[in-house]
Amino acid sequence: AVVVPSALAQHEAPRVRTTAEAQDTRAGVLVASLIPGVSFFHLRGKKFPKIEMCRKGKDTASTPPPVDASHHRRSTMSTMFSVILCSLLLCFRSVDAFSLRPAAKGIAAPLPTRPTSSSYDVVDAERHLLRHRHRHLQPHATPRGTPSSTVLRAATSAEDVAVPPPHTIQILMSDTGGGHRASANALRDALSALYPAQFQVDIVDVYTDYGPFPYDQYVAAYKIMAAHPFLWDWFYHFGATPFGLVLNEFFLDAFCFEPFKECLGRCTPLTTEGGGDISAAEAKAQSCATTARRADMVVSVHPLCQDETIKILAHLDSGGKSKAADGRTKTPFVTVVTDLGGAHPTWFNPGVDKCYVPSDVLYQAALDRQLKPDQIVEYGLPIRKGFWPTEGRHADDADDKAEKGKGGWLAKTFGRGGDNQGSSNDESDGGGKKSKSELRTELGLVQSVPTVLIVGGGDGMGGIVEQARAVGRRLNADAANVDASSTDGPAFQMVVVCGNNQDAQKELAADEWGDGVSVDVKGFVYNMDEYMRASDAIVTKAGPGTIAEASICGLPCMLSSYLPGQEAGNVPYVEENGFGTYSGDPTIIAETVSSWLETPEKLQQMQTAALEAARPAATLDIARDIAEYLFERKGVSSS
Repeated sequence: AVVVPSALAQHEAPRVRTTAEAQDTRAGVLVASLIPGVSFFHLRGKKFPKIEMCRKGKDTASTPPPVDASHHRRSTMSTMFSVILCSLLLCFRSVDAFSLRPAAKGIAAPLPTRPTSSSYDVVDAERHLLRHRHRHLQPHATPRGTPSSTVLRAATSAEDVAVPPPHTIQILMSDTGGGHRASANALRDALSALYPAQFQVDIVDVYTDYGPFPYDQYVAAYKIMAAHPFLWDWFYHFGATPFGLVLNEFFLDAFCFEPFKECLGRCTPLTTEGGGDISAAEAKAQSCATTARRADMVVSVHPLCQDETIKILAHLDSGGKSKAADGRTKTPFVTVVTDLGGAHPTWFNPGVDKCYVPSDVLYQAALDRQLKPDQIVEYGLPIRKGFWPTEGRHADDADDKAEKGKGGWLAKTFGRGGDNQGSSNDESDGGGKKSKSELRTELGLVQSVPTVLIVGGGDGMGGIVEQARAVGRRLNADAANVDASSTDGPAFQMVVVCGNNQDAQKELAADEWGDGVSVDVKGFVYNMDEYMRASDAIVTKAGPGTIAEASICGLPCMLSSYLPGQEAGNVPYVEENGFGTYSGDPTIIAETVSSWLETPEKLQQMQTAALEAARPAATLDIARDIAEYLFERKGVSSS
C-alpha cells in the first residue's frame, strides 16, 4: 500500500485523450509534413488533378487526369518526398546505443506516474502539504515481477509516517537503445549511495510516455533502423545538418511542447528505491503518491531532450512569460552525454547549466557547438554499479591515474595481469572485489585457460552467431598445438552472451564445438561485470557502455560492428588508446583474438592500455557534482 493524506486520494483520474483528439494530432502531423515537399517543388497554388476530379464527382480510376505528364510526375514526386520527409523528421534523431535491453534486476528505473488530476497543480499540492504537514507520503515496496496495483489509504499511526526525500531530480531519456536507461539508473544509484535518503529520482521515457503520435513510436522506429544500418546512417546525418536541426525543432515546438510540459511540470512520484513494477499505462490511470512539487532539477541523458526541455523550463520558471533560455531562473538543467567517441549535435545546447562529457573528443565537440569551457565537465561515461571502484578508492586522483599505467591498485581491484593462461592476480584487494579464479568458480567456468567473452548487446544484434562459430572453430584448431601435458581439459574457453536473441542462443547451444574449447552460451545476464572480470578478451559491437566497462576490467576489445553515426567514433577511440581493433569479418575476428591469446606480451600490453583509458569513478563523480550544484542553487548544505 502507498500511504497518502486522505484528501490526496480523492482526486479524479487524469483525463485521457479522446480518439478524436488523437486523430487530430495525426492529421496535424501529416498536414505539416506535406508543406516542405509542396514548397520544394514550387507547386504552391496548383491543383492536384485527381483531387479536383474527385470533387467534381468523376471516376479517377477510369478517367485520365486532364494534365500534361510532366506536371503529374512533379505532383507525384512532391507527394512521395513529403511522405519520406515526414518519416525522416519523426525518426532521425533517435540516437545512441545499438540495441534495447531491459533494466537489470535490482536497478529498474522508477516508472513514470502523473499527478492524480489535471487540475492538481504544484501550488495546490504545496498548500495542501502545509495544511497537513504532520502527514507525509510513504511508498510500499512492490516485488519485481509482480503486477502492481496501488492501494491508497490514510496514514493512521506513527509507523505509517515517513518523510519524503528533501531533494528531487527528474532524469529525461528515451529507450532508443539500452545505454540511456542504464546511465539514468547508474546516476540514481550513485546519488543514493553518496547521499542516502536525500534524493528522489524520477526517470522518464518522455517520448514514449508523453509524446503524441508518432513521437511515441521512437523506440520501435529506432529498432527497425538499427537492424538496417543504412537507414540509420541516412537519418542520422540528415538530422545533423542545419536544415534538419531547424526542421526538427519546428516540429517539436508544434507538437511536443504541451505534452512535454505536462511531464516536466508534474509532481515527483514517490517510488520504492530501485523502482516498482508498474506499467506506464497503469501509472497514468491511477492516483500517485508524490512529493507535492515538481523536480528541483532536471537531467538529460538523451540527445533528444535538450532543446525543448530548456524552452519548457523557461516557460514554467517564468510563469508562462518566456521560452528563452534566460527565462529559466529557478530549475537547474544539466546534460550527461552517454556517447563516447562521437555524438549528434543535439547533445550540445549552450542553454544548459552543465554538460558532462566522457572524452576529449566530445569536449571539443561541445566547444564547437558554442558551449563555454566553464559549462563542460569531463569525468567519463556513467556506468553500472558493478563497475564502480572499490570502496574507499577514487580513480580520479592523480596518483591513482599514474598507478593505472603500472598495473597498480586498479589492476588488483579488477583481477587483471598474470599470464596468458587466464589466471590473473588471484589475490582479492580486500575491498570487496573478487579475484578471477573466485569468479570463474562461481560462474561455473574452467580455471586457468584463456577465456574469450562474446557479447551481442541486449538484443544480441551484430552477427553474433557467425562470430561465435568462427572464434570457436579457430580456438579448437589452436588447441591441437597446445602441449597436452600442460592441461587435462580444454585449452581455451568461450562465453557467448546472446542477450534477448533467443534464436541465436538456441542455435549456438545446439552446436558441437570440439574438445579443445569449452563453450558456455548464455541469454540475457545481469552480472556482466563478473563475466568481464573472469575473461581475458571481449568481442563486442562498438557500444559506448560496453567499451567503457571493458576498459575498467582491463579487457582488450575486438570490435565487430558499429551503428553509423554516433558509434563510428568509438572505433578510433579504442584503436588510438591501444586496447583493441575493429573488423566486421568473422574470420579476421577469430584470427585476431587467437593471436592475442597466444601472445602473452601483446595481451598484457593491451590490458594495461585498457586500464589507462578506464574511468571507473565517473558515475560517482558526475552524481556528486550534480548534487553539489543543486545544493548550491538551493542554498542548502549537503549534510
